[in-house]
Amino acid sequence: MIETIQFSSLGKFFDMGGYAFNVWSVYALFFLFFFINLYFPLLKRKRIIREQKRRLILNKETATEISSS
Repeated sequence: MIETIQFSSLGKFFDMGGYAFNVWSVYALFFLFFFINLYFPLLKRKRIIREQKRRLILNKETATEISSS
């Protein structure tokens, strides 16, 4: 349990005892890479599904052309 407050003000909390740049830049990098690791696989998944739909349509068109010949 937290029994004492480590920082006397919100400004000192954001200052992090003089290490604010290091601490907050690490948080920023973490969230940046976290969201990149979420976004790019979703983007790739959408691209793969779009490509599969395109191929399915092309295969149906080719099968129709071959059977009508």
